[in-house]
Amino acid sequence: MNEVRAGAGSSAPTVLRMILGRRLQDMRLGAGVSLDDAARALRVKPLTIRRLEKAEVGLKILYVEKLLQTYGADQQEIDEFVALAERANEPGWWHPYRDVVPAWFTAYVSLETGAKVLRTYEPHYVTGLLQTPAYARATLGGGFPNDTSEDLDRRVDLRLRRQSLLEKPDAPTLWVVMEETVLHRVVGGPEVMREQIDRLLEVSELEHVSLDIVPFSACAHVGACAPFTYFRFEEPELPDIVYSELLSAAVYLDQRSDVVAHLEAHNRMSLLTSSADSRALLDRMRKEYS
Repeated sequence: MNEVRAGAGSSAPTVLRMILGRRLQDMRLGAGVSLDDAARALRVKPLTIRRLEKAEVGLKILYVEKLLQTYGADQQEIDEFVALAERANEPGWWHPYRDVVPAWFTAYVSLETGAKVLRTYEPHYVTGLLQTPAYARATLGGGFPNDTSEDLDRRVDLRLRRQSLLEKPDAPTLWVVMEETVLHRVVGGPEVMREQIDRLLEVSELEHVSLDIVPFSACAHVGACAPFTYFRFEEPELPDIVYSELLSAAVYLDQRSDVVAHLEAHNRMSLLTSSADSRALLDRMRKEYS
């Protein structure tokens, strides 16, 4: 994947499709088949094989079967892979919201849904997975001022549906580092902020959620930059991935050096505070909004 800058026209693969693309690549390399040889087997260009392996296109079943035969897979392996490919080609649960969500962000939702560990840094707003409905409506309304009421409702609904993954029995670990600035930015008014802080206090008690708030007293630090999210997966085919959002696009990184740099920044920022100090700050800010 390396660095992928996803713009408005980019498609969003499901995590399963990404996994199968990696498996196709591993099987090709294991069989000693070059991109050119694989392309000749399908009578396509090598770029088509590369795009299949990178999950940039859907997994055409006829292509998959022919490639697996070329790589020496037996019929049981082919049947099992094809069954998974058919599942991978099904639209993600977020597909009905594609008209109100940028294509580059649906890739994020797919990664979020399949991740085992999420570590996020937020300098501006409460991260989406922890937002209350009122706070979500206020932030999305500010970010999309030309939305109709119906479109805004759908954006909010998607954000709230994403939060259900924290309630699953096998919920991922979520570690949020955010700036104290977030608590001072009055989103939706004092009542909305008070309710949002109550929500943060509530989720900070969950075993699989960690919340660190970097205080103003920390001054300049390594992570004072754009928001980012780090994803780790159980599946060995998927590398750790870092997502960083721009105004009208997003960047997905999986080069080890990039990932490590973001992890180190996250670790260093978390050392600038403690869980007890973060809760004390939340309590203090809640009183200010009362």
